[in-house]
Amino acid sequence: MKSIYEFLKKYHALIIIMVVYVWALVSVAMYRYAESPPGTITLRISHWQLEAGVRDGLNEMAKEYQKTHPNVRILQEAIPEGTYGQWLSTQIMSGTAPDIIEMGFIPHQVLLAYYNRYCYVITPFVNKPNPYNKNNEFANVPLRNTFKDGMSAGYINELQEYMQVPLSSFSVRVFYNVDLLEKLTGSKVPPKTYREFFDLCTKVKAMKDEEGRNYTPVVGSKYHFGMWEGNLCAMMTYKTMEKADLNRDGYVGNDEMYIAVKSGLLDFKSRPIEARFEMIREIADFCQPGFTGLSRDEGVFLFAQKRALFMTTGTWDAMSLQQQAKGNFTLGIMDFPMPTKDDPKYGDVVAGPRYENPGLGFNYAVTRTSKYPEVAFDFLLFMASKENNERLNKIIGWIPAVENTETDPFLKDFKPCLNGIYENFNVWLGGETWIRWTQLTSLYQVDPNFKFSRLVDEFIPFYKSQKGVDDFMEAMKDRNRVIPSNERFLAGFRSQAILAKSPEEANSFWIKYRTQTRDRQVFHEIWFSTEMKYVKDGPPFTSEYGPYEYSKEVLEKVKKRVKR
Repeated sequence: MKSIYEFLKKYHALIIIMVVYVWALVSVAMYRYAESPPGTITLRISHWQLEAGVRDGLNEMAKEYQKTHPNVRILQEAIPEGTYGQWLSTQIMSGTAPDIIEMGFIPHQVLLAYYNRYCYVITPFVNKPNPYNKNNEFANVPLRNTFKDGMSAGYINELQEYMQVPLSSFSVRVFYNVDLLEKLTGSKVPPKTYREFFDLCTKVKAMKDEEGRNYTPVVGSKYHFGMWEGNLCAMMTYKTMEKADLNRDGYVGNDEMYIAVKSGLLDFKSRPIEARFEMIREIADFCQPGFTGLSRDEGVFLFAQKRALFMTTGTWDAMSLQQQAKGNFTLGIMDFPMPTKDDPKYGDVVAGPRYENPGLGFNYAVTRTSKYPEVAFDFLLFMASKENNERLNKIIGWIPAVENTETDPFLKDFKPCLNGIYENFNVWLGGETWIRWTQLTSLYQVDPNFKFSRLVDEFIPFYKSQKGVDDFMEAMKDRNRVIPSNERFLAGFRSQAILAKSPEEANSFWIKYRTQTRDRQVFHEIWFSTEMKYVKDGPPFTSEYGPYEYSKEVLEKVKKRVKR
């Protein structure tokens, strides 16, 4: 007896640890057994969407799916976006990734490698109807044609494959405090034009609350300000295409921008670019001091405190903002206030309304480590059907990704404008130029004494220097790295044409093969060689007459030919 007492006295701490450890093992095993009885298929789905309603929406979809698939259990893992990238990399590299994952928060090149190595290709399924649409108008429509963007959000261009299924549509708008607007201006009507917006913000900036604190016209943070810049200020650069759109495709790429600037075809102090940065300065001055160092949550907190009037964000925050404003203030939504053509400052660069791409997101891919990839993809098809996608997004408070679906009335103002002007400014050639550009533009945003002319004088020599040349050449090499993928893609068409069962089917595949060969290989090489010649000798245009501009003599000749 004494020996037992001595043993317990000597090892009691270790015994307690062992008992707790065994108890934990049994508890986990029992929990897992109750969660997934024998014969149960368990799917794990991960995402970073912590906004209100997201987890409820996915749980409801899982519950509905289980009605027709009683042996399937679907568990979701919601990870904060601040750690999602590290968590995702750890899970993928260790072989413990969930069956269905939302890819993001990792560098683009790493993301491409993860898609290529660890995710299933879904291209074979996108041209087949979604079986869960059998009772609606999409019964015989290919899956990709049921989405608002033709499923382009699920297509990874570098891999030439469809890799993920989008479930929601997103757009960005300006939210405002209706009660505060009425208190400060006497009206509930928000500004419609940029000039009205500018005058109102100038007035509000000079006003103070009951405690003597200045009101903030525009919520600024490193998260929010980019939306003002990308959705409003960037529109001022639309007309740079008149000088720098060298291939006349309606868009100025980073390669065209570099060639145009290096050859003198486009001046960084040209009116469209200057107007963009003048507007950035004006909006930055309406934000709270030091906003570039603030986080997303800090910006939202200022708005929720009723100390800021306007805040821009997307549909993903709409439901959360509604809940925060409930019983506190009335939340309003308005579009970005674009300048009109008669605007005294920006009228000369505005050619129309703001174009908005109805981008889809909330994308999910199926991992190769999944034990049940067919079931995982079937669940994605279930959520991507017309009725279920509408229901999912109604619960979350987002816009459905599928055509012909109804949207929550609160989100009616998020309907995108599909005709208008867009950004034509891209100096992000590579790492060196991107870092330098980011440093200078950040300084420009926070320091009123750092003028646009100084920004240009410091950036252009760097942009045209060997650093810029190196980044440009590396970007050109990156474009050629897709050639092997193109060859495999074309080989698929070629084999389908050779093995076709009928002449009509073979002809269809040969047409696709020739078209894709022309666009992906032949035209690619021609344009690559053309750009190399432009870098060496300069483009065949002048600063006076760009790609879209013609001399009076040429225009007279065109008129004469038209009359004939």
